[in-house]
Amino acid sequence: MDKKAIISVINVSKSFHQHQVLKKISLNIYEGEIFGLLGPSGAGKTTLVKQLSGLDVPSEGENLLFEKPMPNLKTIEKIGYMAQSDALYEELTAKENLQFFAALYGLKGARQKERINEVMRITDLTDHLNKPVAKYSGGMKRRLSLAIALLHEPSLLILDEPTVGIDPVLRKSIWQAFYELKNKGTTIIVTTHVMDEAEKCDRLGLIREGRLIAADTPEKLKAETHSATIEEAFLVYGGASYEN
Repeated sequence: MDKKAIISVINVSKSFHQHQVLKKISLNIYEGEIFGLLGPSGAGKTTLVKQLSGLDVPSEGENLLFEKPMPNLKTIEKIGYMAQSDALYEELTAKENLQFFAALYGLKGARQKERINEVMRITDLTDHLNKPVAKYSGGMKRRLSLAIALLHEPSLLILDEPTVGIDPVLRKSIWQAFYELKNKGTTIIVTTHVMDEAEKCDRLGLIREGRLIAADTPEKLKAETHSATIEEAFLVYGGASYEN
C-alpha cells in the first residue's frame, strides 16, 4: 500500500493483574482508510482502541500515532474518540453538550455554530438540538456521542461500536458520512461485531482472545479462506497471529 501508516501498533500486549487481554499485536493502519476491528465481546477491541486514543498504555510494546509514541497531548488533539459508553451531561440539552465540548476543542463563535449544525445534520439530530439529553433514546445518545467526536474535524476518528442501538436506515446514512469523511482524508477506526458493517470497511483486523488472527481487505480475507462471508472467514482463521 502506497499510503502512509499513521498508526503503528508494535508488539503490544496488555495485562490486568494476571489476565492478559492483548497478546503481542502488531498492526499498521494507513491514512484515509476505514479500518475495522472485528471480534466478539471480550476479544480486546476496546482495550486496543483506548490505547490508541491515549486513555491507556500497553504493558509491553508501543503504539505510534502520527509517528509519535502514545499517549501524547498534541496527538490526542487530532483524535475524535467515541467510547462504548456515552459520556454526556444528561441534565443539559444536546446544544449545551455540544457547546461545552466545542469550547474544549477551541471552537468559538460562528465556527462553533457552523460545526454544531453540521454534526447534528450528519447524525440526523437537528430537530432535537434543544431537547434535554435525559429525554433522548439510547440510539439518539449514541448519535450525539458521534456528533461530539466529529466536532473538531479530527484527522483520526476512533469509534467503539458507534452504531449499536441505531436503526438500519440511519446506520446506512451514518456510514455514508464515514465515506465522505474518508474521501476528505480522515482515517477511521471502527470496532464492531456486526458482520455487515465489517464488509463496509476498507480493511479488517480480526481479533480473538487478545490476538490479531488476520488483517486484510474483506475480499482477500474471504478469498484466502474460500469463504462466502466474513463470519465464515473469521471462523476459519483459528488462533495464528498475523502481522502487517
